[in-house]
Amino acid sequence: MAREAEVRLRGQLSRLRSLPLLRGARLSGELERLQKQLERIVEEPSDEEIWRSVELARNPDRPYALDYVERLLEDWFELHGDRQHGDDAAVVAGLGRFRGRTVVLIGNQKGRDVKERTKRNFGMAYPEGYGKAMRAMELADRHGFPLLTLIDIPGAYPGVTAEQHGQGGAIARSQSLMARLRVPTVACIIGEGGSGGAIATALADRVLMQENAMYTVISPEGCAAILWRDAGEAKKAAAAFKPDAGHCLELGVVDAVVPEPEGGAQTDFDDAARLLGDALAESLEMLDGMSGEELRQQRRVRFRTIGQVSAAP
Repeated sequence: MAREAEVRLRGQLSRLRSLPLLRGARLSGELERLQKQLERIVEEPSDEEIWRSVELARNPDRPYALDYVERLLEDWFELHGDRQHGDDAAVVAGLGRFRGRTVVLIGNQKGRDVKERTKRNFGMAYPEGYGKAMRAMELADRHGFPLLTLIDIPGAYPGVTAEQHGQGGAIARSQSLMARLRVPTVACIIGEGGSGGAIATALADRVLMQENAMYTVISPEGCAAILWRDAGEAKKAAAAFKPDAGHCLELGVVDAVVPEPEGGAQTDFDDAARLLGDALAESLEMLDGMSGEELRQQRRVRFRTIGQVSAAP
């Protein structure tokens, strides 16, 4: 119960901080009141608690995209290949019926054993994966199907081959295409949301995040290696940039936190899927009735104002 109250208050704080000036005065009183409530519910998490969220996000037993597809979609039809170079198994895409409506779904897929992890490159996408994702996006836009994306990627693959095939350009084109879509789009970070590999399919109208997921511009190990020349300081780095769901919500990086079963999504796949499905359905309902141009304008405003700082009056 306390956790639900914390998430709700962090969401209210995030929305209030994003509001412009109201009749020349900030909503400082309301912000202060909510902040005091939040402080009474929970103290700032310790370094160990933040690192625990990183470990849960990376837990190899967590449900992956296809685990949710199996439980949430009917008549799933998977697409393969980018029609240029080949098929990237780290990205899955296809069509299915979600609670009575046809949707297009894109997800990152990791492997359960050594063979599958190798096949899917540990969930790290090549440019071909983003090409497949863009095929699916265009299909959704052409036929007016809502787009769902499930993100669980350590980061885009940094290998030489990926760079030769235009990794950076593929990520940029994917973001650009998502920004132009005229259909409702909902993204959810279901595990690791790593850097450009994540944002390539997360430029959505509504961005959700599971309770024990993480969303970062760089991995804790990478950050520690840059700042302290020691990847072993990953816990210290994670404590500094706070990649957990609560802080991402408070910062306005995500719109809502999706609760998980006690102990994490890996403890009960069916319940985790139910909770995720409810959150996705609620987000789609919020976007129903909006025209394509309204969706595009709202989406662009949302991402252009993330991190925007206003001077105090």
